[in-house]
Amino acid sequence: MTTDLLRTPLYAVHRDAGAAMTPFAGWEMPLRYTSDLAEHAAVRERAGLFDLSHMAQIEVSGPGAAGALDRALVSRSSTLAVGKARYTMMVAPDGGVLDDLIVYRLAETEFLVVANAANRTVVLDELTVRSGGEVHVADRTEARALIALQGPVSTDVLASLTDTDLATLKYYASMHAEVAGVPVLLARTGYTGEVGFELSVPAASAVPLWSALLDAGAGAGVVPCGLACRDTLRLEAGMPLYGHELSRDVTPYEANLGRVVDLEHDFVGRDALADRKEHPSGTVLVGLAGEGRRAARAGSTVLDGDGAIGTVTSGVLSPTLGHPVAMALIEGARAAAGTSLEVDVRGKRQPVTVVELPFYRRPR
Repeated sequence: MTTDLLRTPLYAVHRDAGAAMTPFAGWEMPLRYTSDLAEHAAVRERAGLFDLSHMAQIEVSGPGAAGALDRALVSRSSTLAVGKARYTMMVAPDGGVLDDLIVYRLAETEFLVVANAANRTVVLDELTVRSGGEVHVADRTEARALIALQGPVSTDVLASLTDTDLATLKYYASMHAEVAGVPVLLARTGYTGEVGFELSVPAASAVPLWSALLDAGAGAGVVPCGLACRDTLRLEAGMPLYGHELSRDVTPYEANLGRVVDLEHDFVGRDALADRKEHPSGTVLVGLAGEGRRAARAGSTVLDGDGAIGTVTSGVLSPTLGHPVAMALIEGARAAAGTSLEVDVRGKRQPVTVVELPFYRRPR
């Protein structure tokens, strides 16, 4: 492990718990504590606790903050009510995705932008440039921690540690609260497809909050979870991952995320995206369901009878469903649900069927 990797405020906790650590986007992060399958199942059946402190936390504040974010991102942050959040994207002038992120409106003139760790510098620099110096843009990543509690019992576990009425906190909303005596920014967001919460706290509060959440959830089977199961959970839930489904070479329209683009306002990349909407590239992101146990991986070729028609962006043997699933960018003419295709899995053609995303929906 190289010594120049960043470490989250919870690094010692992970190490002492015996987690397998791995480099990820410049950070030393827990890959797993026990097994990928056990941690995946815990989140689907009970709940899991994740350290997400590597994610970029960027404050944007000042009288012009809402307008600056409008210019910087594909959707209008100025229409967000205080306490609400929105999934959105930052694109380049040619429409390619620079990052997907979540914007939280904390106050009339204060926002929190949570971005992917690998794109922290890009997002920070672009927000600074695109704001034109009119607002205060501050990187709070290393001064704060981000902890996620995800799974069916997460509400009950969290409720045992706070007087906040969690029923009033709707999906993609946030509030200031106290959890186990720790002041937190509490959000009903997540990346697993399950009911869950994300808690942003000062770095010094990370360890006591983590310990309190694990202690409160011990009787319900809550376990710490690593990045490996986070990836299989998000893939089953059909959620894109930057560097796989999203990249500088993909616009929101190819990724089936055109719904987040608001062309009725001016932002960097607007003209390129308006043109792409009118003149689609012919490539689209789809879900693929396979048979047997051999799963396609990122980079696997998707084929039909005439040859290659696309590339798998993410693939795994689904722990929940018991069969291979993948997302792939393929030719739009072959993207209808029910279409039979093949993927090249280590030199062998495996049958797959185009299916609607997500692969998994939590029971209601």
